[in-house]
Amino acid sequence: MAILLIAEHDNQSLKAATLNTLGAARRLEGEIHVLVAGAGCAAAGQAAAQFEGVAKVLLCDALQYAERGAENLAELVRGLATNYSHVLVPASAEGKNLLPRVAALCGMAQVSDVVGVESADTFVRPIYAGNALATVKSIDPIKFLSIRTTAFEAVGVAGTAAAVETIAAGPELGLCKLVGRELTRSERPELGAAKIIVSGGRGLGSGDNYRRVLEPLADKLGAALGASRAAVDAGFVPNDFQVGQTGKIVAPQLYLAVGISGAIQHLAGMKDSRVIVAINKDPDAPIFQVADYGLVADLFEAAPALTQAL
Repeated sequence: MAILLIAEHDNQSLKAATLNTLGAARRLEGEIHVLVAGAGCAAAGQAAAQFEGVAKVLLCDALQYAERGAENLAELVRGLATNYSHVLVPASAEGKNLLPRVAALCGMAQVSDVVGVESADTFVRPIYAGNALATVKSIDPIKFLSIRTTAFEAVGVAGTAAAVETIAAGPELGLCKLVGRELTRSERPELGAAKIIVSGGRGLGSGDNYRRVLEPLADKLGAALGASRAAVDAGFVPNDFQVGQTGKIVAPQLYLAVGISGAIQHLAGMKDSRVIVAINKDPDAPIFQVADYGLVADLFEAAPALTQAL
């Protein structure tokens, strides 16, 4: 049977996480169909048709999907799921909100945070905050998988475009209504997709220090800014900066941890980074156990010196 991938998009273009999830879908056997549901989302549908491995795009354009609420979208996916052997979403906030609903409506289990595909029914996922990997086998007729996007390479553009098929919308359930959205605007790269991340922890002492020390360094590197949970809980930065088990899972080319001790919760979100550099005055800080390069120094001296050297 075919594979259904639920695309994340802004009605104009696909989000990067969708392309990594498509990379995971290509490890399975079967045609890959991509569902693009939204309002005024024809451009996103055409974009999805351009990528390698996509056999068909299912375009559902209706007002009830304008904000991609999980209630209405889950009902739509439930109607489609019986035609597929696998249903995949990125393990993002949106995917984690949607897929459990769909799996429950279908009376089946979900395999979360998949980081490896062994076969059509056997998958690898992290447990114990990423300290162990479990190989699990699903016996359900439909495999519902949320994909940890940092574990799979994004696909590229194909030479030819897939067909785009318009499908009927599901019902407007009226269970939930979006009344507002506050977004953090930044000219820096988006944290989840950045190739370089500069993260700060409680060692910075205050939000003013965070901005004074890390922003010039991030600007020099063209990096996104991140933070540990301790820094977020202390109010240094907004919670959408948080990297870790309960924040964003990232795997950039370079992760620079400044004043972060390396609690297990934080390590679970960044230890798959290609190169990890840590600056901390405590030589016994756990962050040094995963760091490729470590500097035992006062961050208020080392970080500005690094910025100046760049």
